[in-house]
Amino acid sequence: MRIDANFYGSVPMPDAGNDGPQPVDRRYGNDDYLACYRHLTHWAKTMDRLGYDTMWLTEHHFQYEGYEVTPNLILFGLHLAKETQRLRLGQMFNVVPQWHPLRLAEDAAMMQILTDNRIQFGVGRGTVPREAQSLGGVVASGDNEMSAELDRVNREIFEESMEIIKSAWNNETFSFNGKHFVLPPPGIPDRGSTVQDLTLVPKPIAPIDVWQAVTSPPTLDYCARVRHHAVLPARGLADTKVWWDDFGNKAAAGGWDLGRGEGRCLAINMHVGRTMEDAKRGARNPHDEWIRFLAPYGRFRAYRQPDGSPVPFGFMPTLEDSIEQDMMLIGSPEDCAELMGRYRDEVGVEHFVLFFDMPGLTQEQMDEQLEMTATEVLPKLGIQLGS
Repeated sequence: MRIDANFYGSVPMPDAGNDGPQPVDRRYGNDDYLACYRHLTHWAKTMDRLGYDTMWLTEHHFQYEGYEVTPNLILFGLHLAKETQRLRLGQMFNVVPQWHPLRLAEDAAMMQILTDNRIQFGVGRGTVPREAQSLGGVVASGDNEMSAELDRVNREIFEESMEIIKSAWNNETFSFNGKHFVLPPPGIPDRGSTVQDLTLVPKPIAPIDVWQAVTSPPTLDYCARVRHHAVLPARGLADTKVWWDDFGNKAAAGGWDLGRGEGRCLAINMHVGRTMEDAKRGARNPHDEWIRFLAPYGRFRAYRQPDGSPVPFGFMPTLEDSIEQDMMLIGSPEDCAELMGRYRDEVGVEHFVLFFDMPGLTQEQMDEQLEMTATEVLPKLGIQLGS
């Protein structure tokens, strides 16, 4: 079984929770961002020592509120590669419509080369209009007709970009003629003629797997068709199994035969304590700050009302909702191991991406989460990291 961890890259936030400032009222500065970077570097070393497989980071921009302050994951991953020995460094995710696809293809190839193939290349379509539109893209921001149209355009740009990236990686020369990109642009003069194709310099030294966020049925269909590895967020045991199996079945229908746990991973929030009550005390403020931050983007629509009906777009689950609906691993080592075991046995999960980094945890508290998971939770599942 493979065990990774994902970090959103939040600044130190000792007043996280429902009693703290509203997310839109938070404002941080460069010293806080630098503290975040020092913490991430420290936690990478902790993960490396304990034997975790991959540290994933998250791309976001312009977030003066302090929740996600790592704008360039490839650049930061190169830094972390120098600070660690074996840890792989991934992007969860490079927001593709906010990049020029050839710059992203070049940078990923360079990172692979300079880290001796320790890159894990992750891609997503984006969620934050402030970022997308400021960087030349578009992204849906709600559940209305305008957002549906923006989502359609975003998907077009993303899919063209990914076709360009993979073509550039895998061919000596390439060109592309699409709705949003024409590469090379027609009529570029060069040494007495015009440019007809391009060559990526450098190219990858080994095949690069693509990991993609899968949060909608159209994205699941697309990933299965083009053989992107799926990063599936926890939706509770029953709903996660539906998505998990659907991805495997659709991949097989396209000739990509995957084992029960292959080609996809489960991303799930986690907070472990000595007892359930201890875990609740430690998790409550980080959980609630996390919910307040992301609920306006509709991030918790996978939850259910007590009668099983869908929740509204901006639903804000309580900590108890997250525990009772098996959306997060929160509890004692025994509790966390039991639910991880159920995701393994009932769903087929063999690759977990554990998300400890809800806002408000100190450097020492995060170290404790990583240590307790490695030494007290995973051994109960027969997992020894680094072995």
